[in-house]
Amino acid sequence: MKIGVLGLGIIGGVWARHYHAAGVLAGAWNRTPQPDFPSWQPTPEAVAVAADVIQIVVADPAAVGDVLTRILPKLGPGKIVVQSSTIDAESSAKFAARVVARGARYLAAPFTGSKPAAEQRQTIYYLGGDRGLIAELEPLLSLVSAHRFVIGTNEQACTLKLAMNLNLAAQMQALSEALTLCRWAGVTDDVFFEAMGKNAGYSGLTKLKEPKLKARDFAPQFSVKHMSKDMRLAMHTAGGAGLPVLGTVRAALHAAEARGLGDEDFSALIKLLEQK
Repeated sequence: MKIGVLGLGIIGGVWARHYHAAGVLAGAWNRTPQPDFPSWQPTPEAVAVAADVIQIVVADPAAVGDVLTRILPKLGPGKIVVQSSTIDAESSAKFAARVVARGARYLAAPFTGSKPAAEQRQTIYYLGGDRGLIAELEPLLSLVSAHRFVIGTNEQACTLKLAMNLNLAAQMQALSEALTLCRWAGVTDDVFFEAMGKNAGYSGLTKLKEPKLKARDFAPQFSVKHMSKDMRLAMHTAGGAGLPVLGTVRAALHAAEARGLGDEDFSALIKLLEQK
Protein backbone atom coordinates (compact mmCIF):
# COMPACT_ATOMS: atom_id res chain seq x y z
CA MET A 1 0.00 0.00 0.00
CA LYS A 2 0.99 3.62 -0.60
CA ILE A 3 0.46 6.29 2.04
CA GLY A 4 -0.15 10.01 1.86
CA VAL A 5 0.48 12.47 4.69
CA LEU A 6 -1.70 15.52 5.30
CA GLY A 7 0.12 17.89 7.64
CA LEU A 8 3.89 18.36 7.48
CA GLY A 9 4.55 19.94 10.86
CA ILE A 10 7.12 18.90 13.46
CA ILE A 11 6.06 15.23 13.34
CA GLY A 12 4.17 14.78 10.09
CA GLY A 13 7.08 16.05 8.03
CA VAL A 14 9.48 13.61 9.68
CA TRP A 15 7.14 10.67 9.12
CA ALA A 16 6.59 11.62 5.49
CA ARG A 17 10.33 11.63 4.86
CA HIS A 18 10.63 8.18 6.43
CA TYR A 19 7.82 6.91 4.18
CA HIS A 20 9.54 8.50 1.19
CA ALA A 21 12.83 6.77 2.06
CA ALA A 22 10.96 3.46 2.19
CA GLY A 23 9.40 4.07 -1.22
CA VAL A 24 5.79 4.13 -0.01
CA LEU A 25 4.96 7.87 0.04
CA ALA A 26 2.24 8.57 -2.53
CA GLY A 27 1.75 12.23 -1.65
CA ALA A 28 2.27 14.94 0.94
CA TRP A 29 0.40 18.17 1.58
CA ASN A 30 0.51 21.00 4.09
CA ARG A 31 -1.69 24.06 4.57
CA THR A 32 1.42 26.23 4.22
CA PRO A 33 2.80 25.10 0.85
CA GLN A 34 6.07 23.15 0.77
CA PRO A 35 6.42 22.46 -2.97
CA ASP A 36 9.98 21.14 -2.60
CA PHE A 37 8.84 18.38 -0.21
CA PRO A 38 9.09 14.81 -1.57
CA SER A 39 5.91 13.71 -3.40
CA TRP A 40 4.34 17.13 -2.83
CA GLN A 41 0.72 17.49 -3.97
CA PRO A 42 -1.01 20.86 -4.34
CA THR A 43 -4.20 19.79 -2.53
CA PRO A 44 -5.31 17.25 0.08
CA GLU A 45 -7.75 15.94 -2.51
CA ALA A 46 -4.84 15.04 -4.78
CA VAL A 47 -3.18 13.13 -1.94
CA ALA A 48 -6.40 11.24 -1.25
CA VAL A 49 -6.62 10.19 -4.90
CA ALA A 50 -2.97 9.07 -5.06
CA ALA A 51 -2.81 7.15 -1.77
CA ASP A 52 -4.39 3.98 -0.43
CA VAL A 53 -3.88 5.23 3.13
CA ILE A 54 -4.30 8.88 4.09
CA GLN A 55 -2.66 9.83 7.39
CA ILE A 56 -3.83 13.08 8.97
CA VAL A 57 -1.40 14.90 11.29
CA VAL A 58 -2.79 18.39 11.90
CA ALA A 59 -3.30 20.68 14.87
CA ASP A 60 -6.75 20.11 16.34
CA PRO A 61 -10.30 18.81 15.74
CA ALA A 62 -11.24 21.84 13.66
CA ALA A 63 -8.28 21.30 11.33
CA VAL A 64 -9.07 17.58 11.03
CA GLY A 65 -12.67 18.43 10.19
CA ASP A 66 -11.59 20.89 7.48
CA VAL A 67 -9.25 18.35 5.86
CA LEU A 68 -11.87 15.60 6.01
CA THR A 69 -14.47 17.81 4.38
CA ARG A 70 -12.13 18.33 1.46
CA ILE A 71 -11.09 14.70 0.96
CA LEU A 72 -14.41 12.94 1.67
CA PRO A 73 -15.56 13.09 -1.97
CA LYS A 74 -12.38 11.21 -2.93
CA LEU A 75 -12.90 8.44 -0.37
CA GLY A 76 -14.60 5.13 -0.96
CA PRO A 77 -13.97 1.37 -0.74
CA GLY A 78 -10.26 0.66 -0.69
CA LYS A 79 -9.34 3.91 1.02
CA ILE A 80 -8.18 4.10 4.66
CA VAL A 81 -7.97 7.20 6.85
CA VAL A 82 -5.44 7.04 9.71
CA GLN A 83 -6.17 9.90 12.09
CA SER A 84 -3.01 10.70 14.09
CA SER A 85 -3.79 14.22 15.28
CA THR A 86 -4.32 14.56 19.03
CA ILE A 87 -8.06 15.10 19.34
CA ASP A 88 -10.86 14.24 21.74
CA ALA A 89 -12.87 11.03 21.67
CA GLU A 90 -16.15 12.68 20.70
CA SER A 91 -14.64 14.40 17.65
CA SER A 92 -12.89 11.22 16.56
CA ALA A 93 -16.15 9.25 16.72
CA LYS A 94 -17.82 11.84 14.47
CA PHE A 95 -14.93 11.76 12.00
CA ALA A 96 -14.99 7.97 11.89
CA ALA A 97 -18.71 8.01 11.07
CA ARG A 98 -18.14 10.42 8.18
CA VAL A 99 -15.37 8.26 6.71
CA VAL A 100 -17.29 5.00 7.08
CA ALA A 101 -20.36 6.58 5.45
CA ARG A 102 -18.26 6.95 2.30
CA GLY A 103 -17.38 3.24 2.31
CA ALA A 104 -13.80 3.85 3.48
CA ARG A 105 -12.19 2.67 6.73
CA TYR A 106 -10.94 4.69 9.70
CA LEU A 107 -8.29 4.07 12.34
CA ALA A 108 -7.60 6.25 15.37
CA ALA A 109 -3.80 6.33 15.69
CA PRO A 110 -2.69 9.03 18.12
CA PHE A 111 0.92 8.78 19.20
CA THR A 112 3.51 9.76 21.76
CA GLY A 113 7.02 10.93 21.01
CA SER A 114 8.43 14.36 20.17
CA LYS A 115 10.59 15.34 17.21
CA PRO A 116 13.75 13.44 18.30
CA ALA A 117 11.71 10.25 18.76
CA ALA A 118 10.10 10.68 15.35
CA GLU A 119 13.49 11.20 13.72
CA GLN A 120 14.77 7.99 15.32
CA ARG A 121 11.58 6.06 14.42
CA GLN A 122 10.80 5.70 18.12
CA THR A 123 7.21 6.98 17.94
CA ILE A 124 4.69 4.96 19.99
CA TYR A 125 1.20 4.59 18.52
CA TYR A 126 -2.03 4.08 20.46
CA LEU A 127 -4.29 2.29 18.00
CA GLY A 128 -8.02 2.10 18.47
CA GLY A 129 -10.40 0.35 16.12
CA ASP A 130 -10.76 -2.80 14.05
CA ARG A 131 -8.06 -5.38 14.81
CA GLY A 132 -7.98 -6.61 11.23
CA LEU A 133 -7.35 -3.09 9.96
CA ILE A 134 -4.59 -2.60 12.53
CA ALA A 135 -2.89 -5.78 11.31
CA GLU A 136 -3.25 -4.63 7.71
CA LEU A 137 -1.54 -1.31 8.50
CA GLU A 138 1.26 -2.83 10.55
CA PRO A 139 3.83 -2.83 7.70
CA LEU A 140 3.29 0.89 7.08
CA LEU A 141 3.12 2.14 10.67
CA SER A 142 6.15 0.08 11.69
CA LEU A 143 8.23 2.18 9.28
CA VAL A 144 7.92 5.22 11.56
CA SER A 145 7.38 3.77 15.03
CA ALA A 146 8.98 1.55 17.65
CA HIS A 147 5.78 0.11 19.13
CA ARG A 148 2.09 0.01 18.39
CA PHE A 149 -0.25 -0.45 21.36
CA VAL A 150 -3.67 -1.86 20.52
CA ILE A 151 -5.88 0.00 22.98
CA GLY A 152 -9.48 -0.90 22.25
CA THR A 153 -11.99 1.48 20.73
CA ASN A 154 -11.34 4.58 18.71
CA GLU A 155 -12.54 6.71 21.63
CA GLN A 156 -10.39 4.91 24.21
CA ALA A 157 -7.24 5.47 22.15
CA CYS A 158 -7.94 9.20 21.94
CA THR A 159 -8.59 9.48 25.68
CA LEU A 160 -5.42 7.54 26.53
CA LYS A 161 -3.38 9.92 24.39
CA LEU A 162 -4.76 12.95 26.24
CA ALA A 163 -4.05 11.21 29.56
CA MET A 164 -0.44 10.60 28.54
CA ASN A 165 -0.02 14.27 27.68
CA LEU A 166 -1.59 15.31 30.98
CA ASN A 167 1.10 13.27 32.74
CA LEU A 168 3.84 14.94 30.68
CA ALA A 169 2.49 18.44 31.27
CA ALA A 170 2.25 17.81 35.02
CA GLN A 171 5.81 16.45 35.09
CA MET A 172 7.09 19.47 33.16
CA GLN A 173 5.44 21.89 35.55
CA ALA A 174 6.81 20.02 38.59
CA LEU A 175 10.31 19.78 37.07
CA SER A 176 10.27 23.51 36.30
CA GLU A 177 9.24 24.37 39.85
CA ALA A 178 11.80 22.04 41.43
CA LEU A 179 14.65 23.38 39.27
CA THR A 180 13.62 26.98 39.91
CA LEU A 181 13.49 26.39 43.66
CA CYS A 182 17.05 25.06 43.58
CA ARG A 183 18.28 27.89 41.37
CA TRP A 184 16.89 30.40 43.88
CA ALA A 185 18.90 28.60 46.58
CA GLY A 186 22.10 28.72 44.53
CA VAL A 187 22.16 25.01 43.65
CA THR A 188 23.70 24.57 40.21
CA ASP A 189 21.85 22.88 37.37
CA ASP A 190 24.56 20.21 37.17
CA VAL A 191 24.09 19.30 40.83
CA PHE A 192 20.29 19.35 40.50
CA PHE A 193 20.20 16.98 37.52
CA GLU A 194 22.88 14.69 38.93
CA ALA A 195 20.78 14.30 42.08
CA MET A 196 17.62 13.81 40.00
CA GLY A 197 19.35 11.01 38.12
CA LYS A 198 19.51 8.99 41.35
CA ASN A 199 16.00 9.92 42.50
CA ALA A 200 12.82 7.89 42.06
CA GLY A 201 11.30 10.91 40.33
CA TYR A 202 13.74 10.75 37.41
CA SER A 203 11.94 10.15 34.13
CA GLY A 204 12.32 10.05 30.39
CA LEU A 205 10.94 13.59 30.26
CA THR A 206 13.66 14.78 32.66
CA LYS A 207 16.32 13.19 30.46
CA LEU A 208 14.86 14.77 27.32
CA LYS A 209 14.46 18.26 28.75
CA GLU A 210 17.64 18.49 30.85
CA PRO A 211 19.84 19.82 28.01
CA LYS A 212 17.14 22.25 26.90
CA LEU A 213 16.66 23.66 30.39
CA LYS A 214 20.40 23.98 30.99
CA ALA A 215 20.98 25.73 27.66
CA ARG A 216 17.71 27.69 27.68
CA ASP A 217 17.00 26.13 24.30
CA PHE A 218 13.26 26.40 23.77
CA ALA A 219 13.15 25.37 20.11
CA PRO A 220 10.01 23.24 19.89
CA GLN A 221 10.09 19.50 20.24
CA PHE A 222 6.47 19.78 21.39
CA SER A 223 5.10 23.31 21.48
CA VAL A 224 3.29 25.17 24.25
CA LYS A 225 0.34 25.85 21.93
CA HIS A 226 -0.15 22.17 21.09
CA MET A 227 0.12 21.02 24.71
CA SER A 228 -2.29 23.79 25.69
CA LYS A 229 -4.74 22.55 23.08
CA ASP A 230 -4.42 19.01 24.38
CA MET A 231 -5.11 20.07 27.96
CA ARG A 232 -8.15 22.04 26.78
CA LEU A 233 -9.46 18.89 25.12
CA ALA A 234 -8.70 16.85 28.25
CA MET A 235 -10.66 19.37 30.34
CA HIS A 236 -13.70 18.69 28.15
CA THR A 237 -13.31 14.91 28.30
CA ALA A 238 -15.70 13.18 30.69
CA GLY A 239 -14.53 13.90 34.25
CA GLY A 240 -11.66 16.14 33.15
CA ALA A 241 -13.06 19.37 34.54
CA GLY A 242 -12.81 17.99 38.08
CA LEU A 243 -9.11 17.03 37.96
CA PRO A 244 -7.08 19.55 39.99
CA VAL A 245 -3.64 19.00 38.42
CA LEU A 246 -5.16 19.22 34.96
CA GLY A 247 -6.67 22.56 35.90
CA THR A 248 -3.31 23.82 37.15
CA VAL A 249 -1.28 22.88 34.09
CA ARG A 250 -4.02 24.09 31.75
CA ALA A 251 -3.86 27.51 33.43
CA ALA A 252 -0.05 27.59 33.24
CA LEU A 253 -0.03 26.72 29.54
CA HIS A 254 -2.71 29.32 28.84
CA ALA A 255 -0.60 31.92 30.66
CA ALA A 256 2.44 30.92 28.60
CA GLU A 257 0.48 31.41 25.39
CA ALA A 258 -0.70 34.81 26.61
CA ARG A 259 2.96 35.83 27.08
CA GLY A 260 3.81 34.94 23.51
CA LEU A 261 5.43 31.56 24.18
CA GLY A 262 3.01 29.46 22.13
CA ASP A 263 5.52 28.43 19.47
CA GLU A 264 8.25 27.52 21.97
CA ASP A 265 8.83 24.10 23.50
CA PHE A 266 6.56 23.42 26.45
CA SER A 267 9.63 23.37 28.69
CA ALA A 268 9.29 27.16 28.35
CA LEU A 269 6.81 26.87 31.21
CA ILE A 270 9.84 27.58 33.40
CA LYS A 271 9.88 31.14 32.04
CA LEU A 272 6.66 31.90 33.91
CA LEU A 273 8.43 31.11 37.19
CA GLU A 274 11.45 33.21 36.29
CA GLN A 275 9.24 36.22 35.70
CA LYS A 276 7.62 36.09 39.14
